[in-house]
Amino acid sequence: MCVRTLVSGSVACGLLASTIVLVGCAKHADFLEMRHQLSTLSRTQDQDHQRVDAVVRRLDAVERSKDTDSAKPRFDDLAARFQKLESRLAKLEEAAGQASVKPDSSIESRASRPVKQTPPLEPTVALSGITPTSAFNLAYNDYLSGKYELAVAGFQRFIKDFPGTSLTPNAQYWLGESYYNLKDYGRAIQTFDYLVTEYPGNEKVPAALYKLGLATAETGDLGRSRKNLKRVLEEFPSSDESKLAKYKLAEIR
Repeated sequence: MCVRTLVSGSVACGLLASTIVLVGCAKHADFLEMRHQLSTLSRTQDQDHQRVDAVVRRLDAVERSKDTDSAKPRFDDLAARFQKLESRLAKLEEAAGQASVKPDSSIESRASRPVKQTPPLEPTVALSGITPTSAFNLAYNDYLSGKYELAVAGFQRFIKDFPGTSLTPNAQYWLGESYYNLKDYGRAIQTFDYLVTEYPGNEKVPAALYKLGLATAETGDLGRSRKNLKRVLEEFPSSDESKLAKYKLAEIR
């Protein structure tokens, strides 16, 4: 009788241990699946950020010639694509934010010690709840609409709230453009100069140097204007701004 009881107890303990192991494996699998989903969301966000940057660059190029009839359909098409990318990226950032803020409660309750996590490359949500992409686009839309004072305020706020994102150099550049269009050449020069100094490898540097050449010419500092325009020709000879800098140099000589 005693032996039978002991055997039954051993079998029950074995079954209980197996059940615990299986549950633990299932929970761990859930955790790995969630981590995989977050990683996929992060990669998709990075790809969409790159697409947004590409569309912004193309919008910038078309913006320079949007007054012509031939450029208007292209500009409208790029603006529509820009809005679609903005909406898609905002949804991805919201999903990533929710996944990171609201982890599985069953996993959280089992945690016996803190787990070291890799910090995100850039914040997805500001204190106000707006995403970096949405904040940038609000300011950029004001710029496109000719509301340069609102654009200045928007880009300044973006730079303050999101100082380390991939869109920050772009925000710095369009802040300078907004000042330039307001004919506040002193602040435009400071802003473009900061971009060139702090982000020397950024794709906006040729455009910033060119606009530095224009802004300094507007203030009467032709020596500094020529210096910046020559930098465009020497350092970025294949850029679109190189041709513009060449024409401007010929004009102010």
